[in-house]
Amino acid sequence: MCTLQRCGDVSILTITGDDDHRLNPTLIDSIRAALARVKSDPARSAALVTTAEGDFYSSGYDLAWARSGGALARARVMSEKLRLLVEDLISLPMPTIAAVNGNASAAGFILALSHDYVLMREDVGRLSMGELEINYRLSMWFVRVLRNKIGSPQILRDVILRAEKIDARRGVEWGIVDSVHATAAATVAAAVEMGADMAASRWDGKLYAANRRTVFAEVLAILGSDETVGDSSADKGRSKM
Repeated sequence: MCTLQRCGDVSILTITGDDDHRLNPTLIDSIRAALARVKSDPARSAALVTTAEGDFYSSGYDLAWARSGGALARARVMSEKLRLLVEDLISLPMPTIAAVNGNASAAGFILALSHDYVLMREDVGRLSMGELEINYRLSMWFVRVLRNKIGSPQILRDVILRAEKIDARRGVEWGIVDSVHATAAATVAAAVEMGADMAASRWDGKLYAANRRTVFAEVLAILGSDETVGDSSADKGRSKM
């Protein structure tokens, strides 16, 4: 489901496969296990890059898995596991960089934004919160992540209430993406270079994580909530994706 490799002081976590990398419990557990290995390695790296194979970073929650049996219970499991993954990233004692190789939608977009930096491939891919298009209500904790990363109320409105599909260039203009690169390989290479530059500073990892947790304090405060994903009917008033 994912691999880890080391390039100097930088760990590279790659979600494998040629699908759209839907976030089901199996994939989320695989990513969390890889992060745990990065964190526990005695010769710990000083920066993390995440990316994926193919033309998708992640298309979000695996709704087909959630609906395949005991939908509400499965949705709760999926939501809880993603919140734990986001907390893992926020608590990781090193800089984190998402090298977005393609589309990152809904929960996949939230996953990317849970990193310190977002680098993006120019030729393929969009960032989007498409809940309106699939008739799902947005979870409050998703909104907290978006507010933490998007400073403009107008841009936040368009991301959520117009389901804008943001290409790499617009992502830079809107302050969501840090830099744009020609190909997936070039995006990863730039992310590794950025990570190596920060690793050279030899910052205290525990302090870095503590400072990040302060920056994400409002997000962390809501991650323990039991928001669920489930039926998409707006009139039921439940928290959804």
